[in-house]
Amino acid sequence: MQLAWLFPGQGSQAVGMGKDLLEASAAARDVFARADEALGEPISKTILEGPEAALTLTANAQPAIVTMSTAVLAAMRERHPDLPIPRFAAGHSLGEYSALVATGALAFEDALRIVRTRGRAMQDAVPPGEGAMAAIMGVEIPVLEQICREVGGDKDGSGEAYGVVSCANFNAPGQIVIAGTAKAVLRASERANDVKGKAIPLKVSAPFHCALMAPAAKVVGEELEKVTVSSFAFPVVANVDARPNQDPARVKDLLVRQVDGAVRWEQAIRMMHMEGITHAIEIGPGKVLAGLGKRIAKELKIFSVGDVASLAQVGSFLAENLATTGNTIPPEQLRGSYVPPSE
Repeated sequence: MQLAWLFPGQGSQAVGMGKDLLEASAAARDVFARADEALGEPISKTILEGPEAALTLTANAQPAIVTMSTAVLAAMRERHPDLPIPRFAAGHSLGEYSALVATGALAFEDALRIVRTRGRAMQDAVPPGEGAMAAIMGVEIPVLEQICREVGGDKDGSGEAYGVVSCANFNAPGQIVIAGTAKAVLRASERANDVKGKAIPLKVSAPFHCALMAPAAKVVGEELEKVTVSSFAFPVVANVDARPNQDPARVKDLLVRQVDGAVRWEQAIRMMHMEGITHAIEIGPGKVLAGLGKRIAKELKIFSVGDVASLAQVGSFLAENLATTGNTIPPEQLRGSYVPPSE
C-alpha cells in the first residue's frame, strides 16, 4: 500500500474553517500567525470571521486556502509524529503551492506572497463580464476539445469572432470545465448540449486556466523570480503535465504554465494510481478531491482531513490501511514548513 497527499484548490474555502483546529493545536495556531505576518495583514481574521464576500475574493481565497492546508498538515504532524512520507503529493490548481510547501520546495511565507499576487493578477487579467467558465458533463475529452477548437475559430451571425475557449480543468470522467470569453463559452456550451452533454455555467470571477490568463502568468513569473526553490522531500505531481517533479529547477516554469494552462487532475490521479498509489489523504478544507478521486479510480481510498474530528481519525486510517514503517520526514528537511514550537 502506498500513500499520496492531496491539497484542495480555490472554491474549497469557507468562513470559520480551521477554528476548532486553532483551539486544539499549537501547530495550527503558529501557521495562522505566520500567515498574518507574511502578508502584513490579518488574513486569519478573514478566514475565521469573514465576511464571505471578502474570503471569496480571489486575492484572499488563494492565500487563505494555502494557510488552511498548511495548518492542517502542521496539526497532523504535531499529533502524529510518525506520519509516513507520501510517495507523491498533488494539489488541484492553487493546491500545487500547498503541496510544494509540504515537500519543502517552497517556504510557506514565499508561497503565500506568490498566491496573493497570483490571485490579484488572475482577477485583473480579464475585465468583469468578459470571461466565463462552464462545467461540461457527459462529453468525452476529444469531442469537447474539438468543439472548443471549432468555436475558437468561428464567428457569430454578425461576423464577429467568438473568441478564446478551451478545456481548463480535466476534473474527472465526464466532468470537464471550459473557460474563455463569455461568448465563446456560451457557444461551446450550446454545442456540448447538442451532443447530449450538459453545460452548467459557473459563478466565477474570471476565466481561469485559459489563454486569457497570459498576462497573469507573466506577473506570476516575475514574482517567482524573487524566491528560492529548495530540494523536495518527495515528488509533487504538476498540474500542467500530470507528471511527478522533484527537480527544483523546473518548479517556476511549471507554476507559470499552470496559470494559463489546463489543470489535468484526472490524469494526475490516474498516473498516481497506476504507479501503485492505493490510499490518499486530502489535506485542507472540504472534501472535493475525495469525491473526484472516487470517480477517477474507485479502488483509491481517500480520507479527508480538515478539522479536529477528522484529525483524530488519521491514526486509525493509517493503521488500518498502511504499513507504517517509521519512514517519516525529519522537520529540518522541510524548509518553510511547520516545526513544532518548544512550548
